[in-house]
Amino acid sequence: MTKSTRSADAGRADRGDQADIQAVSRVSQILSLFEPATPEVTPAQVAERLGLNRTTAYRYCTSLVAAGLLERSADGAYVPGGLLLQLGAFAIGHRRVVNLAPRHMRALSRATQTSVVLSLWGLTGPVVSRVEENPSTIVVVSVRVGSHLPLDTAQSKVFLAYHADQLSMERLMANLSGTARDELRAEVERVREVGHCSAMSTPGVVAVAAPVFDESGICATIAIVGPDNTLSMSDDAPELRVVVDTARELTAELGGRYWPDEPR
Repeated sequence: MTKSTRSADAGRADRGDQADIQAVSRVSQILSLFEPATPEVTPAQVAERLGLNRTTAYRYCTSLVAAGLLERSADGAYVPGGLLLQLGAFAIGHRRVVNLAPRHMRALSRATQTSVVLSLWGLTGPVVSRVEENPSTIVVVSVRVGSHLPLDTAQSKVFLAYHADQLSMERLMANLSGTARDELRAEVERVREVGHCSAMSTPGVVAVAAPVFDESGICATIAIVGPDNTLSMSDDAPELRVVVDTARELTAELGGRYWPDEPR
């Protein structure tokens, strides 16, 4: 084999590797389209949201069906497939925090008369994994399991402050516009200083969040959510103390180290 032949073969191999990487990236982008507000997608929607032509989008969808990652619904749209559901259930089931949290969440909900939300870190932000509602309150704030929380929520700011991969967190914040990016960075730095975060999650609804740690670092956030006329965002709010104490207790049960308690 001549030197030029070896060089050509290496070039083809590199192009093949790049194509494989691009295909994996596109599959990830397609699967990330699913959320509670988008339980199914069509090839047209995939094409529009990912900037693909419809033929390419259709080929990806049909290939994912063949792999068991998607299924075709009765109306012709695509929904998460059996393999995806199996993997998701397996992943969630092996997060100890999800199994240990419910008892703490029920106690926190009763103590604060609010809904309690446990979130795990997803691909680019927190994903709601468990919710404990308090039906005895006049106004019940509902949060859907599987919801992907935006970066301006209290839970996101807590993750951004304590996530082990700070380079990836910085890249996420860098995608924002200048003013929004600078404000978020300042709020994340404040979370590192005080160890918790209170923020308006949606108009009229406040979330108060604290980090939960296992032996590897932050593994979840626990938060209470309620109307802004009953739930304070103040650092001396009694509800905040209960949230932080619950996060400490859950961290201890997981064998973790509660980082906000450490001197800086």
